[in-house]
Amino acid sequence: MVALIPVAMFGFIPLVLYLFVRFPTQRALIISFVGAWLFLPQASYPIPLLPPYTKISAACYGIFLATIVYDTGRITSFKPGWLDVPMVIWCLCPIVSQVSNGGSPISPTVNQIVTWGLPYFLGRLYLGSLDGLRQLAIGIFAGGLAYIPFTLIEGIKGPLLHQMVYGVNAFDDWGQARRMGGWRPVVFMQHGLMVGMWMMTAALIAVWLWQTGTLKKFMGRNIKTLAIILTIAFFLCRSTGAYSLFGMALLVLFSAKWFRTSLPLLFIIGYIVFYLYIAASGQFSSKDVIDFITPIFGEERAGSLKFRFDNEEILGAKARQRLLFGWGDSGGNRVYDGYGEDISITDSLWIIAFGVNGAVGLVSLFSSLLLPVIVFSLFKYPARTWSNPKVAPAAALGVALTMYMFDCVLNAMTNPIFALIAGGISSLVLKAPESLKSKKTSSLPRRQSLVHQKSG
Repeated sequence: MVALIPVAMFGFIPLVLYLFVRFPTQRALIISFVGAWLFLPQASYPIPLLPPYTKISAACYGIFLATIVYDTGRITSFKPGWLDVPMVIWCLCPIVSQVSNGGSPISPTVNQIVTWGLPYFLGRLYLGSLDGLRQLAIGIFAGGLAYIPFTLIEGIKGPLLHQMVYGVNAFDDWGQARRMGGWRPVVFMQHGLMVGMWMMTAALIAVWLWQTGTLKKFMGRNIKTLAIILTIAFFLCRSTGAYSLFGMALLVLFSAKWFRTSLPLLFIIGYIVFYLYIAASGQFSSKDVIDFITPIFGEERAGSLKFRFDNEEILGAKARQRLLFGWGDSGGNRVYDGYGEDISITDSLWIIAFGVNGAVGLVSLFSSLLLPVIVFSLFKYPARTWSNPKVAPAAALGVALTMYMFDCVLNAMTNPIFALIAGGISSLVLKAPESLKSKKTSSLPRRQSLVHQKSG
């Protein structure tokens, strides 16, 4: 079974090339990204001077190669915009971080480009329209449906599918998977939290497509039924953090539908920015937060969160010693005891970005994924349009992207599909808003219409 891993990993690139021949390029891109993220194994192959070859790089290399081979015109006609600046800074800041700390900039910079820059760039190339984002939303929804049987199996049996299919365990700490009298599924991802975030996103999209009438049926099945099934499957993933994000996301979307306002979304984004500021500057105290959430989530979950906050306080103090560009990937961002043992745990993406790439990296990372949502909701497609079937998929993706960034304040679950969403929304809002009026057929009788055509 282990022999299947290199077959899947290295066979994925020619599979992507086939998909670009078999399907329209936009659909091939979505199938490739979603398929790689859901089903490729947790494997890593070292490459000299370059980042390891993983499921993320397999998808990005394959799609970028297919674009060069079959769709070169998209690249040559690409026009950068001001919203791309934060992503460019995020991808290139490892050069300064590494050089200033005496390290090689090649592998960390390429890794940043492959993990974040390429998905964002491909989103810019292919998904910069309401229809493109609609196809992506439906692709994620379909991916959520495809994962239901696997999550149900692992919810009963435990995280064993990766070992059954690929011959190796991707998740050894079963203690972290035991939740609420059952198992938190991991399937082919790195952690159960990743699965929870994925299923939350798929369920959110399904509910909003149903509520706005954007999609009536999918593969012959009623969208309402599928949305309910997907939501139940999501709750069976036993990810309490994702439950909270799902509730906040629904609050945002239904506030737009009922009250025609995006204020809840902007409040959440403002909270993320405010938290990052006070935490990075060393002004955050976890006591009030822990006292608030303990009665809601219980002492076990509150204790886990307090442990993270305590680690982030000492890691933040270490990061402020190299405030602008951080410590690079040398390990200087971590905290060691008197015997040289690492006593720190980096659970959150924000503290990793802050410690490794400094304030420049932290600001550019969160700006690159949150700014497109702000421009979308404030200036291009305000909340009153989110119930329009043309805008609804893009709105759901923007809200899901915001929830992902909220999760990155607590977890470090890198998912290239959210960078793909950010690229698509950036491309959309850098253009003039699309018309939301439905096309009307001519009111002339068919015979009279033909006469007009002939006389023209």
